[in-house]
Amino acid sequence: VSTDIGKDITVEQLQKDNDAILFATGATTPRDLPIPGRDLKGVHFAMEFLTENTRSLLNSNLEDGNYISAKGKKVVVIGGGDTGTDCIATSIRHGCTSMINFELMAQPPEKRSPDNPWPEWPLIMRTDYGHEESIKKFGADPRAYGILSKEFLDDGEGNVKGIKAVLVKWSKGEDGRLSMTEVEGSEQVYEADLVLLAMGFTGPEIYVAEDANIDLDQRGNYLAEYGEYATSVPGIYTAGDCRRGQSLVVWGINEGRGAARAIDQFLTGESLLPAPMMTMGTATG
Repeated sequence: VSTDIGKDITVEQLQKDNDAILFATGATTPRDLPIPGRDLKGVHFAMEFLTENTRSLLNSNLEDGNYISAKGKKVVVIGGGDTGTDCIATSIRHGCTSMINFELMAQPPEKRSPDNPWPEWPLIMRTDYGHEESIKKFGADPRAYGILSKEFLDDGEGNVKGIKAVLVKWSKGEDGRLSMTEVEGSEQVYEADLVLLAMGFTGPEIYVAEDANIDLDQRGNYLAEYGEYATSVPGIYTAGDCRRGQSLVVWGINEGRGAARAIDQFLTGESLLPAPMMTMGTATG
């Protein structure tokens, strides 16, 4: 408990004390935004903001002050998804004075487009709880689509005071790939004294893999075949987001069950544990 493998204890030590090891570390390395002004005070990763808020809330109902407060702040959340929505809602509950949510991609349609047929996940416009709370407080949807951040602006004292950004247009080439072009003359400055980066995650913590000397795939995830879960090092297994990349909790449950069965077979030569089932690309069982 409360042990950082690869830092507090080495993988080699774990291997000496155990016959099998499972890495289920998640994909916790956040995607950064390396533009001018990134090091200004007031620019934070989303999980830094959310984790500190939750810890303070559980420990003291936010009375200890050990969290990043959005109270009285002009907040810009960069990136959508569930993490971005959580940032929006948490900032509003803190008492922020304004809220904008930058989305790099174009606004999705209300209904499925022809190139997004069933059973693919429907890429349509959705309004989540954070958006609803923002609409209720400020009277407008916080999302601004097709916006590319170019620079975080300094207030002269090392604090962020705004974001210089431009509009972008997306087009699909003959190969089906999307490409982005900046809209000439669309540069604008958005006020912000708290910026939260919620652009997803690039993969697992690499120092764990380096300490274990296991191979990585092309995306930087721990390399192991689905259904096998064995890494390049005998006795070390991996499952969940650190193996497949950032995904849904149902996949984490599915792979955890599968890895338990694989490890049981490795240790005993057989297993009575049920194998996870798959149907229509969704983890079940």
